[in-house]
Amino acid sequence: MSLADSSWEILDISGSDVSDFGLVKVAQMCKSLKAVDISCCDRITAAGVSEFLLHCHSLETLRCGGSPRSNHAARRCLGILKPKLNDVEGDSWEELVNTDIGHGAQSLRWFVWPNIDKDSIEMMSTECPRIIVNPKPSPFGFRGFEVPREAFPDITLDDPFVNDIDPSAWAVPRFASMGISTSLLSPNELSMAEKFRLAFVERDTRLAPKRAKNARQHQRRAEREWMETSTSAKAIALASKATKSLSSRK
Repeated sequence: MSLADSSWEILDISGSDVSDFGLVKVAQMCKSLKAVDISCCDRITAAGVSEFLLHCHSLETLRCGGSPRSNHAARRCLGILKPKLNDVEGDSWEELVNTDIGHGAQSLRWFVWPNIDKDSIEMMSTECPRIIVNPKPSPFGFRGFEVPREAFPDITLDDPFVNDIDPSAWAVPRFASMGISTSLLSPNELSMAEKFRLAFVERDTRLAPKRAKNARQHQRRAEREWMETSTSAKAIALASKATKSLSSRK
């Protein structure tokens, strides 16, 4: 949550311990999310995904499953994605391709669940034709739509952003002096979440003296303003000067 940025369009928390609460909070802060990967997130439930979708009106790609708990949550999420017909006489299943679906996930187009079961695939294809499950790479696209790279399960969502970062930026010299092997700090060993955590702690430690200095300056400035504007403060200052003057005469 502390790392979330309102400009994010991609969120990859796969394999993490992020909970329903954290997922929903990030969705409330990041209104422009288009692709999200929650696969192997055992603390995220169907209830959390349901509330998450209420805040993600631009979401196009959702990736899930990958572990027994995540598979169970993904299976329960299918009911959230299924359309709800308000006018049975006026709507038909054939028209669902061109209509909004459900109460959440109106913009969802690609649903990535690699180990989805056969019954769930059949249900999605018949009752949710607008959502394409596990699209395959094709030069001609799929149903007239070009499949985005985020919809392929073998693609890591945040790879382009990580590759743009200078590897030397991950170095945290302070931790090496604490007995942590430098080999553990290599990009090939640490998880992405751990790299961010270490970088955040190092930055926070580096800026701590500056924050303390700013706090002292702010306190002194506030005291000066109080002395200049407060009548009682001026009276105390005059009384102190008078006391010092009398003491010097004695």
